[in-house]
Amino acid sequence: MNGPKLSRRGLIGAAIAAGATGAITPARAQTDPTPVVPADPADVARARAEHYETIALWPTTRFPGGAPEPVPAGLAEQTIERAQPDEMPNRARKLTTAPRIEVLRPARPNGAALLIMPGGGYRYEVIDKEGYDIARRFAAQGVTGFVLNYRFPSDGWASGADAPLADAQRAMRLIRAQAQQFAIDPERIAAMGFSAGGHLCANLAAQFARPAYQPFDAADALTARPCLAAAIYPAILVDQFHRQPGGPPDLFGAGSTPAMLAQHTPSRHIPADAPPHWLLHAEDDPTVPPENTLALRQALIDRKIPVQTHMFERGGHGFALRFTTGTPLAAWPDLFLAYARSHGWIAA
Repeated sequence: MNGPKLSRRGLIGAAIAAGATGAITPARAQTDPTPVVPADPADVARARAEHYETIALWPTTRFPGGAPEPVPAGLAEQTIERAQPDEMPNRARKLTTAPRIEVLRPARPNGAALLIMPGGGYRYEVIDKEGYDIARRFAAQGVTGFVLNYRFPSDGWASGADAPLADAQRAMRLIRAQAQQFAIDPERIAAMGFSAGGHLCANLAAQFARPAYQPFDAADALTARPCLAAAIYPAILVDQFHRQPGGPPDLFGAGSTPAMLAQHTPSRHIPADAPPHWLLHAEDDPTVPPENTLALRQALIDRKIPVQTHMFERGGHGFALRFTTGTPLAAWPDLFLAYARSHGWIAA
């Protein structure tokens, strides 16, 4: 954020004092959400058989490597399965070279769409836990899900920290351009991201109008603005991650400069026409401190952008859906849907 750095107590005090537009809803978790509830075999089978349509962001007819710039030497995509065969899939995808969106169509589409950005520290993406699980959950409400497979700045792309933002902007435009094909309303395309994907979601909502790549077709004439942004345990204060002891050099690679970090701190770039935001974080997050969400919240309030924030006492980091069973955190999808209804994303 611009200006003097606030202490956590100062951030919380400023947030509480800001008024109804940015009201915080506290929730007190009573149990540790970390243990995983054993998966139902039918759910495992269904998840492993699920089919996703794939749409390349950058067609190989124009971009032979599948990206809008040369693929760094030696980069080869990998997908690693971290679960046992009788468990829900838990794949990590890394070294993405050909960014794309994977589509899950609901049985009864209601016209709403959700661009989903999994996290993974801009080193990999947890595509099941923070991607397909999320698409499946909201498909039950008639929402068409688009899981984004984006590039990572630390993989050596010449565009650096602009690489994932370019992919997110392009994804929003492609979804909008193909709205009729997917039976969705081009004015009802929301974005949701987790952790580093939460950063990307917030960055997209803040910088949807800043050119992150050279336009090349009719889709690029469309806006990349989501109608609603849901940033969940997002990394926002990226300069603090740069200094984090024992952590990676930063989210964008060892070559990051102060100017790059400032450019990709979403709370510094909130435009007057930013979309409404829905924010979620756990107070005990050991990886991405809740100050990140509170900083974004305050920046939105300062720009008079509608925002609703939910801070849970316990939950840690990376809870998504799987690690919320039996805790108050399990309510978060319904809390999000209620907010989304109030802004016309889905019908009441």
